Amino acid sequence: MRINDRYTFVLNYFQEHMPVAETELHYENTYQLLVAVMLSAQCTDKRVNLTTPAIFHKYPDIVTLSETDFDALFPLIKSISYPNSKARHLISMAQMVRNDFDGEIPMTVDELVKLPGVGRKTANVITSVVDHQPNMAVDTHVFRVSARIGLTNKATTVLAAEKQLIKHIPKELIHIAHHWLILHGRYTCLARTPKCEKCGLTEVCKYYQTLQKTATPS
Repeated sequence: MRINDRYTFVLNYFQEHMPVAETELHYENTYQLLVAVMLSAQCTDKRVNLTTPAIFHKYPDIVTLSETDFDALFPLIKSISYPNSKARHLISMAQMVRNDFDGEIPMTVDELVKLPGVGRKTANVITSVVDHQPNMAVDTHVFRVSARIGLTNKATTVLAAEKQLIKHIPKELIHIAHHWLILHGRYTCLARTPKCEKCGLTEVCKYYQTLQKTATPS
């Protein structure tokens, strides 16, 4: 199957079966989303959603977060993975937004990655979710699912996978395709025990086809 045909099949499938796809992080504005995404690194969305209400109550905006200190913030995020570094990054991020960006969270990848604790993946999430920019955030789910299906070819880094995905996905679909791949990886194409029997993509999935070829005849 040609790569373009594979993408067409996958995108058409998701458009039909998952027309609404969005982040499972709870947020009400860009500030809250940025905090939640920073906390979500190496941590589940469920755990983040249990943690952020107390943070947003005590620090409702960039200014209040920028004025706090480690000892005050740490107890609120101690159940999150890597709480020490994340607490420091959150405070430093807020201070930079306040001082260097007039209190407004920037909306370009190049500017966002200047913020402490904000990498390319986080910047891609913010710009695609908030502004629907054609940026593809590649997390572990996106990386695994796109490789298994065959949307990426021998991509050994997340950046390589990102470049291949945005090359073939129409710009107007990139922001939602990110969520399609994440949710498919989270609930169907699981890392250890993928639910191939419930997957509608087996017809074009390289991983599934390989499993079929190697299966021992009964």
